[in-house]
Amino acid sequence: MSHPNEITEDSRPTHKIEDYLMLMHVMERDFGEIVAARLAEMMGVAPATVTMTLRRMERDQWISGQSRREIHLTETGREAAHSVTRRHMLTEWLLVKIFKMPIFETHDEAHNIEHAISPKLEERMNEILGDPKLCPHGNPFPGHEALTKDWVPLTDIPVGAEITICRIHEFAEDHQDLLDFFGKNKIEPGRKAKVTENLAFNQTLAIDLDGEKITLGFAAAKHIFVSLSAS
Repeated sequence: MSHPNEITEDSRPTHKIEDYLMLMHVMERDFGEIVAARLAEMMGVAPATVTMTLRRMERDQWISGQSRREIHLTETGREAAHSVTRRHMLTEWLLVKIFKMPIFETHDEAHNIEHAISPKLEERMNEILGDPKLCPHGNPFPGHEALTKDWVPLTDIPVGAEITICRIHEFAEDHQDLLDFFGKNKIEPGRKAKVTENLAFNQTLAIDLDGEKITLGFAAAKHIFVSLSAS
């Protein structure tokens, strides 16, 4: 039996609105607030365009509070955001496992496919892929956020600590040059490394990964979430 806020294929928002909703889900999940200026930056559009879109979204009851500059997903909006996020992450796994695509090449391809996936196909993909709880980049499927709660940004790790890379945050996925850098240097979930420098005064750090020194600015390193490796 369906519940009142369940998103069906006929009740889905437009592709553009789904893109907004997925970003809003990440903002709400990780930062506790949805910021219009950040949406404009991430979507690559003018603030005025975001304002008009938010007005339409509030009219259609995907969000509330836009007129008060306190944006929140409604229950229906949150379910729609979860729906497109699940389809995106399942598509990434499909590209990795079936098509053997490197994980840092999957985001844009998944974005092109996710909107066309029916609920029936989504269910079948989930079965074939083994009901994953994390995407290939280590980000949690909706409802499984607790799996990542103990992972911390690489920028918070002291020199000398041995770490396991667990997650590359979604906000890095819209910067293909950064993903290319991570891919070239094999900075991906499951890899072990050691922090050898953490220089707050110039906002850089370095890690030793398989004997190679890799230097990262804090702007890039903040997207890498890690756990401390057992000694």
